[in-house]
Amino acid sequence: MRMRARASWIALLAAVALVIAGCAGTPDSGRGTELVWLAGGIRADEGTAAAIAARWNDAHPNGPRVRVETMPESADDQHQLIALELNAGLDEFDILELDVIWTAEFAQNGWLVDLEELRADIEPVSLPVAVQSAVWDGRLWAAPYTTDAGILYYRSDLVEKPPTTWEELRDVGFRVGAEQGIAPFAADGEQYEGMVVQYLEYFWGAGGEFDEFAAGDLVQRNNALHAADFMQKAFREGLFAPGFDGMNHNDARDTFQSGEAVFMRSWPYVYRPMNGPDPDSQVTGKVGIAPLPTFAGSGRVTALGGHNLAVSRFSDNVPAATEFVRFVSTSREVQRELAAQHSLAPTLKATYADLSGDPLVDLLATVLPTAKPRPAIPEWTTISEEMQQQIFAAYTGDPDPAPEIDALLDFLDATITDR
Repeated sequence: MRMRARASWIALLAAVALVIAGCAGTPDSGRGTELVWLAGGIRADEGTAAAIAARWNDAHPNGPRVRVETMPESADDQHQLIALELNAGLDEFDILELDVIWTAEFAQNGWLVDLEELRADIEPVSLPVAVQSAVWDGRLWAAPYTTDAGILYYRSDLVEKPPTTWEELRDVGFRVGAEQGIAPFAADGEQYEGMVVQYLEYFWGAGGEFDEFAAGDLVQRNNALHAADFMQKAFREGLFAPGFDGMNHNDARDTFQSGEAVFMRSWPYVYRPMNGPDPDSQVTGKVGIAPLPTFAGSGRVTALGGHNLAVSRFSDNVPAATEFVRFVSTSREVQRELAAQHSLAPTLKATYADLSGDPLVDLLATVLPTAKPRPAIPEWTTISEEMQQQIFAAYTGDPDPAPEIDALLDFLDATITDR
């Protein structure tokens, strides 16, 4: 089913390209009575955006109404779709849901409306990490919508307490997995952005710092090799679930919720449905959550994720679109619904007090303050593509991952250090 869905989106992207080729430079469509929200994210197809749009529409009976258009699941496909649209200057969408790693690129390209006028309303009430993910070159270019952090899922009926180190996870995972006839650890190793994020969590957990991820630095090289070596051994020895090199985040979820893994690294979005109403879940009531482990001797760390709402510079109703993104990011009801009903990490500080005592919200309150962002630079898409190739080759290839890591360090040195 996912392969068919991906094929349909590839066809759509090709169609968009043809439309852009024929329509670039055409007059505005005059669609000012309707706001179109191009929604992505990992829960957009499960009604999250539609519920928020309905709340807005009910409060604005005289319009403009918000209509949701859902993007493909893959972040890479989402990026391609939005970039094609905006690069041609088309006005089909007013509100854009952006992965936090795209802020700098889209702002530099002149595709977004400057939202500095909202900063005084948004910054005091939002989590600092969420606001920072929407800032580039000192200015606010998006409104925080959902934040995110990688967390550890474990079978609470099989594991007495969650591991605090990757070494401990490996030992417990192999032991319990052998006893139960299931995989030790499910995670996403497919050659895409999710695999880069996972690698960075190992790298940071080994003591690495991305800003110093450069050729010639032996300490950072050792940290980078440590992370690659862990992934390679985990892949070769069977710590990762079968098919890891082709798994995305939903494949990992399917494995874990089918009862086929002891541990899983994933995002918060899977917690509530998997531990409750999802009829496909075989682990309801058996799901524990904890901070991600680290390597012995290092502090805990997780990657920062999330999505923000931006206003397209080509919208023909910028004021209304701007008011909508303010509404989403500052509404206590909307942000509470994101957490309580859709298992997403809210960006509004008050939500964490409103839902105090909820296991997921309390865990997020613990891990988000130390979550690490990927670099806020316009070149991130290019960097990620290189990292995907080199890291994938490092953990699936020859026993020595050093050549791939050295090539990656050289590339990063030229792209980041010398920029």
